[in-house]
Amino acid sequence: MSTPSKPLAGLKVIELGTLIAGPFASRICAEFGADVIKVESPDGGDPLRKWRKLYEGTSLWWFVQARNKQSLTLNLKHPEGREILKRLLADADILIENFRPGVLEKLGLGWDVLHALNPRLVMVRLSGFGQTGPMKDQPGFGAVGESMGGLRYITGFDDRPPVRTGISIGDSIAALWGVIGALMALRHREVNGGQGQVVDVALYEAIFAMMESMVPEFDVFGFVRERTGNIMPGITPSSIHTSADGKHVQIGANGDAIFKRFMQAIGRADLAHDPALASNDGRDARRDELYGVIDRWASSLPLHQVMQVLTEAEVPASRIYSAEDMFSDPQYLAREMFLHARLPDGKPFKMPGIVPKLSDTPGSTEWVGPALGEHTDALLSRLGYDSAAIAMLRQSGTV
Repeated sequence: MSTPSKPLAGLKVIELGTLIAGPFASRICAEFGADVIKVESPDGGDPLRKWRKLYEGTSLWWFVQARNKQSLTLNLKHPEGREILKRLLADADILIENFRPGVLEKLGLGWDVLHALNPRLVMVRLSGFGQTGPMKDQPGFGAVGESMGGLRYITGFDDRPPVRTGISIGDSIAALWGVIGALMALRHREVNGGQGQVVDVALYEAIFAMMESMVPEFDVFGFVRERTGNIMPGITPSSIHTSADGKHVQIGANGDAIFKRFMQAIGRADLAHDPALASNDGRDARRDELYGVIDRWASSLPLHQVMQVLTEAEVPASRIYSAEDMFSDPQYLAREMFLHARLPDGKPFKMPGIVPKLSDTPGSTEWVGPALGEHTDALLSRLGYDSAAIAMLRQSGTV
């Protein structure tokens, strides 16, 4: 039986990105079969190679973020480096870049130039504030996008300053929007007979687009959503509670039928059948009372008993997982959410599995993040450079 091709097989993607947003977008493309060429500076490459926990001098994050990619070193300040990039882009399908707006234009590689070179090219541009507007030239990381986009304002407890979510979620959400936009642009190109176009993703807008009912609530009622800790006013009960053994569990019993089952399961039939609590608005009006009831119940039992009651009553719930919890969890294992790979020295390690799961053409990891410039010679050879020319490019500092 032949192995099915991946859904993005045949697409050529050039990545001019560093750190998180651009590289995460191209990583998704690479996982699903695109031929991804990551262009890096010869002087150290992507800074992500040195971020967080290092193994033998290289970030473990790097091995995941750059999996299935080819690394080509190019000095884009060098004229020959820019010429090589143009050769790469001449038949590419997607360019992903997350420079500050104007950087590529200063290099003579703006959209007008690239579109003329390859009218079919889709250019994904990820930046703090987008390619237009009064803030377009300002630097903006994911944390800034999360702040301006509204996420940081509502994250945390009302008696202390805002907090971050624990990961660089602004960059990752922007990357997802970038991939969505690229695939929409490709469909327009392939199905509607269109040409390539620019996909302009601003980090703050990527977050802003996820902010649920924030805009109409302010516009209609003048209501400003504030930090509310682990609860969400207006949706009750849904919160985190602590068991007798000090473990934390998220319980979402805000559905009408679910709430009734939950109250019956914890011995509060009186609340289960209270007509004032039959719908969400009535429960929310008495949320302090209800959370007190649930807190007392959860704190009287160890976590495994709390989870047993919730599972038997079919109440949506989960303990708060750490990485250690995930590694032995049957659901994670059944869904193959830990892939077995090897570091460059042969040491086995696990990396996150592929999302989403496609039934006929699933993604996969073929190799981990490459060494800096690992594929430079092979890629230049494909562009027509012989060994002597490649040697000269190295001598000149172009690659």
